[in-house]
Amino acid sequence: MIGLLQRVRTAHVDIDGQRVAQIGPGLLVLLGMRPQDDEARGARLIERLLGYRVFVDDRGRMNRSLRDTDGGLLLVPQFTLAADTRGGSRPGFSTAAPALIAQRLFEAAVAHARTLHPDVACGRFGADMQVGLVNDGPVTFWLES
Repeated sequence: MIGLLQRVRTAHVDIDGQRVAQIGPGLLVLLGMRPQDDEARGARLIERLLGYRVFVDDRGRMNRSLRDTDGGLLLVPQFTLAADTRGGSRPGFSTAAPALIAQRLFEAAVAHARTLHPDVACGRFGADMQVGLVNDGPVTFWLES
């Protein structure tokens, strides 16, 4: 499973002009699923996201995690993260998990996150989403499990 995390001051997801998810300071994470992924990999990625030290401490060093800051976590499914971009000018999607499997994995990851963290919001699998954010830093990392 792939997680593209961005430290944000605020982030939101709109669908059909309606705001369906929003967080204040925290992490926006785009999640991409591959065919070999399973719920255990998703759980490991969520735990890693919650403990990943990307927030500054009193000395200005990235030494605090989302758990330490009690920030928001916004999870957004994005199958294009798992695309094959090695050649040509058009991505291939045979490296992404099939939709039914990816949806199950995304929903399991969201459920797991909600058992571990008090402020979890999410986008909607398969929807045409507009994602807005104010990137803080900017700070962006690619994590895999």
